[in-house]
Amino acid sequence: MAVWIWLLLLLPLFLAGVSYGLRRSAWTRWLPVIAAVLLLVGGITLVWLVGLSGPVATASGLLRVDALSAWMLVVVGAVAVVALWGGMDRSVSPVPPSSNPVQPSSRRRPGSLSATDGAALRPTTDPILASGSFAALLCLFLAAMTLAVVADNIGLMWVAIELTTITTAFLVASQGGRDSLEAAWKYVVLGAVGVAIAFLGITLLSAASLTSGEATVSWVLLLQHADALDPTLAKAAGALAVLGFATKAGLAPMHSWLPDAHSQAPAPVSGLMSGVLLSVAFYVILRIQAITDAAVGPELMRGLLLVAGLLSLAVTAGLVLTQRDYKRLLAYSSIEHMGLLALGAAAGGPLAIAAVLLHMLGHGLVKSAMFVVAGRILDYVGSHRVADVRNLLRLRPDLAGPFLLGSAALLGFPPFVTFFTEVGILVAGFQSGLLWPMLIACALLLIVFAGIARHVLSMTVGVPAGHPQTVPVTRRAPDTSAISPPQRISLPIALALTATTVLGFAWPLLGPLTAAVAALGGAQ
Repeated sequence: MAVWIWLLLLLPLFLAGVSYGLRRSAWTRWLPVIAAVLLLVGGITLVWLVGLSGPVATASGLLRVDALSAWMLVVVGAVAVVALWGGMDRSVSPVPPSSNPVQPSSRRRPGSLSATDGAALRPTTDPILASGSFAALLCLFLAAMTLAVVADNIGLMWVAIELTTITTAFLVASQGGRDSLEAAWKYVVLGAVGVAIAFLGITLLSAASLTSGEATVSWVLLLQHADALDPTLAKAAGALAVLGFATKAGLAPMHSWLPDAHSQAPAPVSGLMSGVLLSVAFYVILRIQAITDAAVGPELMRGLLLVAGLLSLAVTAGLVLTQRDYKRLLAYSSIEHMGLLALGAAAGGPLAIAAVLLHMLGHGLVKSAMFVVAGRILDYVGSHRVADVRNLLRLRPDLAGPFLLGSAALLGFPPFVTFFTEVGILVAGFQSGLLWPMLIACALLLIVFAGIARHVLSMTVGVPAGHPQTVPVTRRAPDTSAISPPQRISLPIALALTATTVLGFAWPLLGPLTAAVAALGGAQ
């Protein structure tokens, strides 16, 4: 069984080497998709194997997969398949310069799409996505995420998280330009500060374990001997480690890198960062919370996570109402959902933790699909601005339909799984006595709902004022027969949205979720 762990770690590294060695070959862009499919298949296999015979360990215990690790491998694999398959399968080219709907022109009213826009679109391959170096970085990113999930040694996990900072920094900057480079540097600086703080917390946690007889940074040993840890050092270690990894998870007030990085990165990278990177960082927080709660009680972690969760919701609520960039809008939505996860972890208990783990999967699938769709809208319109996208449902229903459905899932509409997980988190919070924090969270969620819904509706069904249909490029009347022909809805996007509809009713997931919760030591 341990061969699966090595396969999931080494094959992405091998594919990264192939991608870089054959970087002039366009077909190498599909190698990260192969690595993602392998992760998904391997994760599902390990969920089954762990359920049958218990945790799988190798490399003298440095690498270990329990029910929680196996669940996270499924999350990483599923989200990566959607982000990479959908992102690499670019079927729409940028609008030709002669008909770009956001070109400066005295004849073009801002905030509009033309009836003729997109009529001449043709299949194309983005040169960045076709780059072998880009594919190699994606494979390295997947390998680092896998290592972070399967590492039992906290120091090794920290190294894996640091590797993700390096790879994603190059991926964010891959499009070039001042904004992309600025976003990458901001991410590197703040991410480095976060992992440095986390490293200090890990060091103190190792020192706290000396009172148990031997210094260790093993998840298993720390949890088993949590009652023997030095309580003062354990408190400081837990607080610092959570603060550091909260930076990588995009929780406020350490979130400021996230909107810039997610909005400037290519679509598949944005999907991976939002759906995978944030979730894996939060997975580490759950592990540290379990150890700290067992050592000093749940009050410390509950207070920290409540503050981070409510601040994240408040930041999102304050900024989505006036947001002008639809990719940044999705990025702020990620901060909102990380805040929800923090509230769930603060509430604790089997219901809340199970909802948190299922929410990671549902949110990751939806957000990766949404960033892919946003990338295609950018290809079609040529602008990140919300005001430059209007009447999309009429002009490009193949883009507007998934964008509307994905937005509904992000906002927690039934029957999407995010509805059930958000309700589960809020109910668990009320049951645990967090009445006022959960009421405040509900109020902030309503504000976020109003802000995101307003922007999404204006993009998909809104028509510029004074223009009953669409605004023409020239002074002549628009030729409505020139609307771009219907195009296929991307299969990975359709699968992701279908999965988020089904997951809430997938009772077979109850067993793996229950086992994953138990792996946290009872979910304090």
